[in-house]
Amino acid sequence: MKALSIRSRMFLAALLPLALIITLLGTWALFTRVDDVQVAYDQRNQLVARQIAMASEYALFTGNPTQLQALAANALHEADVRWVGIVDRQGRVLASAGSQRDVPEFRVNPVPLQGRLAAQRLDWITQPVLSSEVALDEIFDGLPARASSGAPLGQVMVVFSRQSLVDQKINLALGGGVIGALGLFFGMVLAVVLSRGVLRPIARISVLVKQIGQGYFAHVQAQRGQLLVNDPLHDLQTSIHVMSDQLWAAREQLHAQVAAATQELRNQKEAAEQANLAKSRFLAAASHDLRQPTHALGLFVSRLAQLPHDDATSALIGNVQASVSALQNLLDGLLDVSRLEAGAVSVNKRPFALAALLGQLLHDMSVAAQDKGLVLRVRVSNAWVLSDATLVYRILLNLVSNAIRYCERGGVLVALRQHPAVGQVHLEVWDTGIGIAPEHQTAVFNEFFQVANAARDRTKGMGLGLNIVKRTAELLGHPLSLHSRLGVGTRVRLVMPLVDQPTEAPVPVAADDVTVTDLPEVSALVVDDDALALAALMGQLQGWGIQVVGASDAPQALALVGRGARPAVIISDYRLPGALNGIDTIGQLRAALQTAVPACLMSGDTDAELIATAQSVGLSILHKPVRPAKLRSLLRHLLRR
Repeated sequence: MKALSIRSRMFLAALLPLALIITLLGTWALFTRVDDVQVAYDQRNQLVARQIAMASEYALFTGNPTQLQALAANALHEADVRWVGIVDRQGRVLASAGSQRDVPEFRVNPVPLQGRLAAQRLDWITQPVLSSEVALDEIFDGLPARASSGAPLGQVMVVFSRQSLVDQKINLALGGGVIGALGLFFGMVLAVVLSRGVLRPIARISVLVKQIGQGYFAHVQAQRGQLLVNDPLHDLQTSIHVMSDQLWAAREQLHAQVAAATQELRNQKEAAEQANLAKSRFLAAASHDLRQPTHALGLFVSRLAQLPHDDATSALIGNVQASVSALQNLLDGLLDVSRLEAGAVSVNKRPFALAALLGQLLHDMSVAAQDKGLVLRVRVSNAWVLSDATLVYRILLNLVSNAIRYCERGGVLVALRQHPAVGQVHLEVWDTGIGIAPEHQTAVFNEFFQVANAARDRTKGMGLGLNIVKRTAELLGHPLSLHSRLGVGTRVRLVMPLVDQPTEAPVPVAADDVTVTDLPEVSALVVDDDALALAALMGQLQGWGIQVVGASDAPQALALVGRGARPAVIISDYRLPGALNGIDTIGQLRAALQTAVPACLMSGDTDAELIATAQSVGLSILHKPVRPAKLRSLLRHLLRR
């Protein structure tokens, strides 16, 4: 229901009391006047009947009907008299005048009677005619005659019409209504005048408050000279202007403070951006410089392990390999986190069957589970989901690796639960490990957080696996949840959309192929400006039976091709001395060889722009330090293609 405006409310406030008073007074006056008219009407009727009865006494006593008839006829001249009848004591009608229709029957009665015919709007009165007794001394003393106490001489009946009474009541009602209407009209006029006198100042105050709320303080100041001294709300408007001045001053002061704070924040932001840029340059340079020797070290150790050694030397090399592997795992984890933070990981969602992915997972992780005496079970399903197979596989690898790492007995279960009603597949990894306390079940997804590894034992991981899982799941838009009980185990659930099997060929699982298979005897050209990295990579490739030639920059590589080198594959570092980078070098080498020789890039840079550029020209990129198994898998893929 729409609320009444202030004008309407004030109008009603002024009019309703006046209307109530007029109505009450008019009603009281009308009923009082009607009662007076009714009483006067009744008294006049009774008086007329009594006078006729008194005038009829002598004629009845003498039995003179002529005189009675004249008396009855004269009585019709009285107002409202409709019929007059006079009877003797035996009830015989001696005289009658007027309309006798609707006249009731009556008998001689010693007491006066009266009644009403409501339907005919008639009133009737009977008055007995009594003989008067006058003593002789009373005549001379001037005393009135007394009525006789004997039987009446006869009876007079007079019928009156109520029409004049009804007309008077109607006229009174109409008059009262007119007077009330006039009172209401003048009351309305008065209410309008009064409401305008109050509303205009209120309207001005409303405009002032609205302008203050909108910040138009200059407009408010301009209206100060328009105040009227006789305005009923003059003091209130003056107070509002004072408040406006204070608010204006406070706003100007606040604006000054905000401007100063904003400038300070801008300065701090610029300083932070400069510091962040310097940090990024430092980390990029440190990352690149750290990855180069780590990359060379890994390749040297891998090549060293291929040579014959005694038991003590083999054990020492194994320890070195474990240390290098831990360092490479840390760098790989940091690389994955940085790429996820930078948004450099592209998502390619397509329908794929989980059966092939789970089969690859069982093949890749069964040896690690057996080495710890655990049972790895995978429940293969024919479900198809819509997601990125490569990223889902990385999630599973991290979850299963983490479960095996913290499980000392029992085993690990990878299971699927289909929910066709809601179109979902729940991919779950269960383990019988140590479990996670409730207060740690959120923190385990943070970087470098490990519940039971305060000593930072590298055999227990680096604390990046679950963080990478969380970031990857968020990138895919798949809900991830964890449920765990101390001493019982942990369950991690990934929810993916369920889809129908498509008609086209299934998407292959994009997992790393680490199967050791001899590479074909081919030649390779390696370009790297770092001497140690170049020597390590050439030694690793030669250990795999590949004929290798190396160059430190693009001119040397082009010179080798000019002298007859015909490599089957090209491996180039991205950063090279001179104006040409690895992508440009591969392009010029292909042009010189007049064929699209299979090629790949290696780089210690993790910049998202570099990854996108390499993908745009169709080149695979390996981030240093490169694991020999991953390099071997890529070479086999390139040569097979």
